[in-house]
Amino acid sequence: MRPPRVLRTASFRLAALYALLFGASVVVLGAVVLFVTRATMEGEMRARIEAESAALLRVFEEGGIERLVTSVHERSTNLRALNYAVFGPDGTRLAGVLPSPGKSLGWIRLQSPIPEPNGEYEPALVQVVPLSESARLLVGDDTGPIDDLNDGILLAFGWGLCLTVVLAVLGGLVLSFNFLRRIDAITRTAEAIVQGELSQRIPERGTDDDLDRLARTLNRMLDRIGQLIYGLRQVSNDVAHQLRTPLTRLRQRLESARTGARSTEEYRTAVEDSIDDTDAVLETFAALLRIAQIEAGTRRAGFRTVELAELTTRVVEAFAPSAEDEGKTLALVADRAPVHGDSELLTQMLANLVENGIRHTPAGTRIEVLVRTMPGGVSLIVADDGPGVPVEERGKLFRRFHRLERSRAIEGSGLGLSLVAAIAELHGARIRLEDNSPGLRVIVEFGSHA
Repeated sequence: MRPPRVLRTASFRLAALYALLFGASVVVLGAVVLFVTRATMEGEMRARIEAESAALLRVFEEGGIERLVTSVHERSTNLRALNYAVFGPDGTRLAGVLPSPGKSLGWIRLQSPIPEPNGEYEPALVQVVPLSESARLLVGDDTGPIDDLNDGILLAFGWGLCLTVVLAVLGGLVLSFNFLRRIDAITRTAEAIVQGELSQRIPERGTDDDLDRLARTLNRMLDRIGQLIYGLRQVSNDVAHQLRTPLTRLRQRLESARTGARSTEEYRTAVEDSIDDTDAVLETFAALLRIAQIEAGTRRAGFRTVELAELTTRVVEAFAPSAEDEGKTLALVADRAPVHGDSELLTQMLANLVENGIRHTPAGTRIEVLVRTMPGGVSLIVADDGPGVPVEERGKLFRRFHRLERSRAIEGSGLGLSLVAAIAELHGARIRLEDNSPGLRVIVEFGSHA
């Protein structure tokens, strides 16, 4: 039969392990305290007995056996008296109450001459000192108080051991129930997400413990997964919407050529127009594939140090003739600014920003490209003094296929800024749009780690 679930949790097992360790510690500590206490008390008892034996031995040496017997009788009447006995050469008791030691000498243990209230006799620690002609002097003391103290120590440590085990078990149960509640919350959230409720998140308790940090990490992961799923759905809808028009136009052109073309020239014209439409569709798919590859992070392995000022200079020089042809000014102000990234992707990001500035502004617009080294990193800025973008539209510019109403007549797929956003995210950069008063300012901020 399997034990209850709460007893199989890691927290309960950990608590049980700690209970075992603390229990072993209590046992070892109790044994040490018991040994040291008994040794100390017996040492003091032996010292007292030895002092008493030495004093009586001097009495015997000065006054003989009669003086010794008299002294033992006198000392026995003292309230704090030890136990004594004097045996003559023939083994007869001359004084005292201790039992005969036989032929033993030195330290021995005998039965106490004084019974306890329960009628039992406690052992006594006795020193047997030889006198002349086989006479014996016995001095001893009852070890009952030492035994009682040892019993008290054993009882105290026994209760301490029991209390330690009980508290450890109760603590383990409390921790296990708490742990199970939080694990169950994570499990319920995961099951709800499996059922399609992608908005569910793991609750946090605000204690900033390991489970709270795990919950925050999992919630961030779920947020990211939700964004990716939303983006995937949005891309699917946008692709269907954006490609329906060119594909419909392509089919109509081919249908018209099949049914209405009367000459080879008309067929050639229809085929060339159809090829142009097909190329536009293929370019859209190529852009989508490139965005997907960038978002997957496969290009991060090739990162190296790139001098952003040199890269920006090349891009601006490449687009300057095009801007001049359209009556616009393209200016550059660049500090030396090394960043860690992919040179090709950074070139494409900047080219898209500059091209958008040229394409979506009227003649006479001034477009500035700035590279600035800041205390926290590097800023790449593309600003123009054109018509700008309404505040409510700025958050939508980085969506795939999104285009402003005034820009729908301009050739393009609406994926340029989506590609910019993907490249910026790959490089750990933050991108934001601001009012340039007039015009639009696009700021890409590379952190110090970039």
